[in-house]
Amino acid sequence: MRAMILAAGRGERMRPLTDAVPKPLLPAGGKPLIVWHIERLAAAGFQDIVVNHAWLGEQIEQALGDGSRWGVRLRYSAEGRALETAGGIRQALPLLGEAPFLVINGDIWTDWDPSAARAAAQTLERDERLAWLVLVDNPDHHPEGDFHLGADGLVRDQEPRLTFAGIGVYRPELFASLPAGEPAKLAPLLRAAMAEGRVGGSRHPGRWTDVGTPQRLARLDASLQ
Repeated sequence: MRAMILAAGRGERMRPLTDAVPKPLLPAGGKPLIVWHIERLAAAGFQDIVVNHAWLGEQIEQALGDGSRWGVRLRYSAEGRALETAGGIRQALPLLGEAPFLVINGDIWTDWDPSAARAAAQTLERDERLAWLVLVDNPDHHPEGDFHLGADGLVRDQEPRLTFAGIGVYRPELFASLPAGEPAKLAPLLRAAMAEGRVGGSRHPGRWTDVGTPQRLARLDASLQ
């Protein structure tokens, strides 16, 4: 199973920290945010990881190299302009293969175990679903949440809502209708699939941080030291 780390965002809310450093390379607990993901993916047995990038992307490639120091193979999907989440995934599909794949936002920190993605992928294929999402309790900065997780394991666009963790397992078909090289958001695709009952998910009760501001990064750094 392959994985993708989303690392193309400009990080406007993180400025001035991201004026000279791409957000995934900002350190927390003594290592860049993206390295936490690579290490967890490697520990879970993932060997092929795709990283997309746009803003200061050459720094990401220089810092991470081919991934051999972590025992993985890193490949890069360079975007001349940031293509949003769905557009970036669509652009990287040739590197992700035809089977379900895992996608993780590069600007979060979590103790979620990526090995759970394999069972999720089997569920997608068995039940002909298009996506499986990790949801978390709503943080203070996002009290309204995003999606509802039903007792049947289906995710719906209704109340009450949990927050989408920025972690999902997807089948390539979810993105097949998008034109390559064009920006596209993920939420409309997910909502359309939810309306057809084709999105599952689970709640992660452990640690999760959306590293969206310098203050949140500082708090995360302090907690990991």
